[in-house]
Order: sequence, then C-alpha cells, then structure tokens
Amino acid sequence: MSGRHRAYAYGAALGFLGDLLIGDPRRGHPVAGFGRAAGALEQRMWRDDRGAGSAYAALCVGGAVAAAAVADRAARRRPLLGAALAAAATWSVLGGTSLAREARTIGAALQAGDLAAARDRLPHLCGRDPAALDADALARAVVESVAENTSDAVVGALVWGGLAGVPGLVGFRAANTLDAMVGHRSPRHLRFGWAAARLDDAAGYPGARLTALLAALAGPYPRSALATARRDGPRHPSPNAGPVEAAFAGALRVRLGGTLAYGGRVEHRPVLGAGFRPPRPADIGRAVRLSRRVGALALGASVLLSAARGRTGRRGAR
Repeated sequence: MSGRHRAYAYGAALGFLGDLLIGDPRRGHPVAGFGRAAGALEQRMWRDDRGAGSAYAALCVGGAVAAAAVADRAARRRPLLGAALAAAATWSVLGGTSLAREARTIGAALQAGDLAAARDRLPHLCGRDPAALDADALARAVVESVAENTSDAVVGALVWGGLAGVPGLVGFRAANTLDAMVGHRSPRHLRFGWAAARLDDAAGYPGARLTALLAALAGPYPRSALATARRDGPRHPSPNAGPVEAAFAGALRVRLGGTLAYGGRVEHRPVLGAGFRPPRPADIGRAVRLSRRVGALALGASVLLSAARGRTGRRGAR
C-alpha cells in the first residue's frame, strides 16, 4: 500500500472511531455549513425547470468535490496531514452514531410504553407522519430508517472514500445532503430537484448493494437476507432503499414495507419479507446492532478498495 493510501486507511479508521465515540458535533458541523450555503444558493438559482436544478446540483456538489480535491492534493506529500484530513472528512460525513442514538431513544420510549415521546422523536429520524402510528408501526418506521440510513449515512460514504479518497467522501455526502434538501417531490422541487435526486441515486447505487451484502454477512440469517433482497428489493420504488431494507428484513426476519404516510401523502409500498412477523419495539435494538456491524465491515471494505486503487495506479505508472 502506498503512503497516500496508507494515510487514507489510518485516517478513515480514526474518523470512524471518532464518529463511534463522539458522534456529530453539536455546533459547527461541516455538513450543516454545506447545507446553509446550498440553501442560500437555492434562493438565488431557483427556477421551475430541470436545467436550473442541474446547474445548481453541479455547482453545489462540484464545488464541494473541488475544494476537497485541492485539500487532498496539498496533503499528498505529507502523510500525517493526509491522515488527519482523511480522519476529519470521515468523521464529518459519517452519521452512524447519531442514527443509532435516535433509534435507541425511540426504542426506549416504546419499551417504556410512552407512545407520545416516541412519536415526538420520530421526525428526528425520518419524515414519516407519526401521529397515527401505534407502537409496532413506529418500530417498523425506525427499523426501515435504520436500514436505509446505514447505507446513506455510513456505507455509501465509505465506498466512495475507498474509490476516490477524501473527494469521494465529501462528494457523496454533498450529493446525499442536497437530495434531502431539494430532491423530494414537492411542487417547488419537482423539476428543480430532479438532477439532485438522480445524482443521489447514482452515487448511492454501489453503497446500497454493498450494504445489502454486508447485512447478509453480518446478520444471523444470511440466506434469508440474500433471498429477501433478491426477491423483494426490486419491487421497492427506490432503487437503493429497496435492496437495503429488504436485506435487513431478511437478516432480522421481520416484515417491512406496506402503507405509510410521508410528507402529507399516503404511499402503498410493497411488502418486504412477507413471510415474517411485523417488527416490535425490541427489534429496534437488533437493527441498530446489525447496522453497527455493517458499518465496521464497510470500513474494512473501504480500506481494501483504497489499497487496490493504489496498486492499480502503481501498475499503470510502470
């Protein structure tokens, strides 16, 4: 492994540990800063057409990647600085600890029988309408969110870090954040957010497939996870959430999917794992533990990808 890729490996491991031990900072989070800048730029660039939205997505994500690339190049000949940069970037883009914390908070409220507290907390985890959800429906919402966000907040970033280093980490998080801001199907963003949504789908594709595979490897029922992901994943309306949620359904042997209320509208999604029982509050902890194991395996995969990229680069230079 070259010095550059060794620096990434050490930095990614340190950043992963930072997220594990500290989680997201209360103030001054770089992702929040990116969101504020993107929001200000949206106010200037918004038009009800795809062209304006495509330019907006290119400027936001391209600008973030360019800044990361400049910093990465400046640190290339200084391994300690390179490792520090990779650690800071990894810690900034990962959200595994915040995901686990929110899920466990809702799980604890449900276990205590406090439906009101669980409903109040659900919007911190997902955009689903909690008002009419009972304990089992809340548990389902949390398990599905843990599954999807394991890919979005952990594995996807690590995949792109392994493929492209610090610019890959930053670019993935920028695309994912922008999709959360403008990629939904509201009247304002239906056209303007189209490019951001498609970019996020493309960026999330490899991470979602790896998340499904790792959920099978890390879960107690690998055959069930793989079979459910293959059978039910393609039926989901999201090309990336589908295989991930289906793999978690099979790995935990719980039934996910079905009718939900999201953003003021009712959606009837396909059932994932139809032969299994509905999730219960106790399954939230199981989902979080599976998510943690998947994240650790994804870190290893990221380091291996980076090492393979370094070997390929050395062969190409000969």
